[in-house]
Amino acid sequence: MKIKSRDFRVKEDDKVDLKKWPTRVKPVYKTKEAYKALLEKQVEELSEQQRLHYASNRYAVLLIFQAMDAAGKDGAIRHVMSGVNPQGCQVFSFKHPSATELEHDFMWRTSQCLPERGRIGIFNRSYYEEVLIVRVHPEILRSQGLPDSLVEESAIWQERYRSIVDLENHLYRNGTRIIKFFLHLSEEEQRKRFLDRIDEPEKNWKFSQADIEERKFWKEYMRAYEACLSATSTKKAPWYVVPADDKENARLIVSRIILDTFKALKMRYPETDAKRQQELLSIRQQLMKEGPNGS
Repeated sequence: MKIKSRDFRVKEDDKVDLKKWPTRVKPVYKTKEAYKALLEKQVEELSEQQRLHYASNRYAVLLIFQAMDAAGKDGAIRHVMSGVNPQGCQVFSFKHPSATELEHDFMWRTSQCLPERGRIGIFNRSYYEEVLIVRVHPEILRSQGLPDSLVEESAIWQERYRSIVDLENHLYRNGTRIIKFFLHLSEEEQRKRFLDRIDEPEKNWKFSQADIEERKFWKEYMRAYEACLSATSTKKAPWYVVPADDKENARLIVSRIILDTFKALKMRYPETDAKRQQELLSIRQQLMKEGPNGS
């Protein structure tokens, strides 16, 4: 099976029904060794693209990862981006907003972390939490200090979707390319991974009672994700629904989508004009005169 990015892309104006999107597909690898070799190849390609991205300094790239607990966001980021120069990549994880952050609009804290041109920014969770966890738990919305007239649940989600799409369109017009991944995990696979976190001592730190409490809201989260993906996947900032029950396959899909996005930018290294070539020639002549032992 060859990975085709378009197979996982949510088309603009699609009404998403996650029951129709698989959490597992036929893997592109036959053995663990084949998986490692393919991932290594794609990571090497991504490293090359990142160097070109940094040198051309024309675009910024933002990767957004959203998922239910235990879907493998951290692992996907760690494995797929393992070959990228840390100087050209920044990862931000967003948890419960601080008191200061709550005094601002819901996208203020993430806006501070947007990537510069020539760099890759990664959001492990993002401003999308404000239409996901906050929608599932409306008591969070009521605690955010907004005027009563604005906290109308029948309208606020559509307004927030509109704000998000407006922001992403603005970023696109200014050279930022956004790739959004929803790692689509099944409820049964999450149960198995939670059991692993309990049974394997080195994974105990990953698990808490809060994880089980959130699991009780699975159906509500699926509805929130469906509404979010339907409203905010656009041609300029698409969502990709990545089957996540197979962690290794998910990583290969994520890396291929990132690579395809980079290659579509048709970047190239800065060209050296005649003046610069003359300058480099002059410097080269000076270095040659020094000889192998210096001046």
